[in-house]
Amino acid sequence: MTSGDFWDRRYRVRMLVPVAGLSPRLLLSALTGAGRVCVLGSGAARWKGVPARNRRGLSDLRPQQLPCQGLKDSPSWMPKRPSEPRSYITSPQLAATLAQILLEEDGNPHQLFLECNPGPGILTQALLESQAKVIALECNRTFLPHLESLRETVNKNLEVVYCDFFKLDPRNYGIVKPPIMLSETLFQSLGIEALPWSEDNPLKVVGIFPAKNEKKILWKLLYDLYSSTSIYSFGRVQLNMFIAEKEYEKLVADPQSPLYQPLSVLWQVACAIKLLHVEPWSSFSVYRQDRGPKKLKNKESLEPINKKIGQNMCFIQLTPLPNLFTENLTSVNYDVFFHMLKQCFMKRYASLMDHLQSLSPVNAVAILEQMEKDGDMKITDLYPEDFKLLFETIECSRESCRWLFDDSIEDIVL
Repeated sequence: MTSGDFWDRRYRVRMLVPVAGLSPRLLLSALTGAGRVCVLGSGAARWKGVPARNRRGLSDLRPQQLPCQGLKDSPSWMPKRPSEPRSYITSPQLAATLAQILLEEDGNPHQLFLECNPGPGILTQALLESQAKVIALECNRTFLPHLESLRETVNKNLEVVYCDFFKLDPRNYGIVKPPIMLSETLFQSLGIEALPWSEDNPLKVVGIFPAKNEKKILWKLLYDLYSSTSIYSFGRVQLNMFIAEKEYEKLVADPQSPLYQPLSVLWQVACAIKLLHVEPWSSFSVYRQDRGPKKLKNKESLEPINKKIGQNMCFIQLTPLPNLFTENLTSVNYDVFFHMLKQCFMKRYASLMDHLQSLSPVNAVAILEQMEKDGDMKITDLYPEDFKLLFETIECSRESCRWLFDDSIEDIVL
């Protein structure tokens, strides 16, 4: 198949929504409650109020190819406009190592990668030279000419789109630059349609989490993942991302760690988490309006960067599990699971029995017997799979048509 055939191909498999066969009792449990009610946000009407002008096609955002000197011959690709600091891979050796890791992991030399903010395109070029197919999503216009030139000089298996992956499908509509891009618009314009959740990954995302917003992005991705919206409405999209070592430690923390929190539980329940590579922070370049890593005017903007100096960056793989959704944990009632975890960790040293009595009007003793757990156990004694079992056991209980939540619980609004 030629590169032209690749981009013209249309995958016509419909996404199987992981709420099929939902019982009436489960729907009632998700939508009703006593006391404090968990308001679900599956995102069905999220874009109802978005103006039509922001629903433009991909062709409106695709940059025009411009003449550009070679990367080694000119610094013209470096950012000239004010923007938030971003980290970029500028080492060809590191790029070659990552390309080798990614392709060995998959075993498919023609794997499709969606690269987030590739900047100077060092990793882009390494992937292309390895015969992979790449969609480069770049939010800085200055980099676009050079990325477009790679399409002609390396091979044709590259598409360049002016947008920011980390701002796809924003949950709170507002002014977002570059222009708002919907994942549905992006993927359909590239000929990529949804795959069933039970099938393999439709594509692999690769990039670096922005230093300033790592935690917010991780939470937004969790909401998208559990609600099967945004990129996850197309199937089990795999993330291969660089993340700060401290944030990685939170993701994989166990009950014995002081870093153990709802974020840890939710990611471990949803994904297989694999550490692929560790690289010193010094290997990355940070650019902003001054065309280099010096003299960032805003001290606040410098803070997340300074915190990383001296630590490592972890290249991790987050692969959604095919068995994440069950009869009792679905993309309809996932919000209840989120709220349950937040409430539990508000009193992380309280006993499991105390939490059961405050979570739902169920027979706590019967729930504990079904789980084969001791009521005196602390929340910090429960592993991620135990929390999922707790939630599903309560949901499965005939007595459970309602959940109780503390008024002090606050959602993370993104």
